Amino acid sequence: MRNIAIIAGKEVQESLRNRWVLATTILMAALALTLTFLGSAPTGSVGVHPLDVVIVSLSSLTIFLLPLIALLISHDALVGEMERGTMLLLLSYPVARWQVLLGKFAGHLGILAFATVLGYGAAALALVTTGVAIEAGSLRAFAQMIGSSILLGAAFIALGYLISALARDRGTAAGAAVGAWLVFVLIYDMALLGLLVADQGRTISAALLNALLLLNPTDVYRMFNLAGSADVSAFAGMSGLADTVMLAPAVLLAALGGWTVLPLAVAAVAFSRREL
Repeated sequence: MRNIAIIAGKEVQESLRNRWVLATTILMAALALTLTFLGSAPTGSVGVHPLDVVIVSLSSLTIFLLPLIALLISHDALVGEMERGTMLLLLSYPVARWQVLLGKFAGHLGILAFATVLGYGAAALALVTTGVAIEAGSLRAFAQMIGSSILLGAAFIALGYLISALARDRGTAAGAAVGAWLVFVLIYDMALLGLLVADQGRTISAALLNALLLLNPTDVYRMFNLAGSADVSAFAGMSGLADTVMLAPAVLLAALGGWTVLPLAVAAVAFSRREL
């Protein structure tokens, strides 16, 4: 554990020097504050809670932004050090390869979690300072959104490490990271929607739809946040899907955890067998 903590601290220090932490936090806070003040303006006329509007807006933002940030900070974590020759130096110390992997993962996840909590927390704090009444249910849904956002980031950091463990060079890893983002964030949902429209409910049952949604971490995140709460799902327009897709919150969280553990485990195996 000590080796893992040392490597995680090294990653955080390097990210601080490269301004990754500052840039990510400012970006997420700026976008969150913008969505908070612009999105909550019409809530009085439509009869919804302001924080529910913020949850819908930030969840939609997270699906596009957080996976991209996670892949950007992790796609060259291994192959980049191999190209620079620093990986050989690191492994000359009494540290196992799996410890290097877990330490780097913990460091990057800590950076992303810090930026997410601070950035999104600033949006909620700004809403509170305006004197808006916050319902207990909305506050709970907001806390769940932040926690699941960190889990989504962890899943894509793990995917980034898998790419980094398999790629031959940094250029290939960067291209694969962009491709992974396009597939999971855009292409998969477009293909699934086209399949559902073409099928017209003839062969795709609710159980099969559940399985298809679990195959994409962004869909798991979307279902957990936009369909988990009655108020939020009603405003997000996902009440019908929430009634059709019967996935418990515990199952969705377990799926996000699986999307983190499985790619990280495969990355550890690939990294252990790779010649430096």
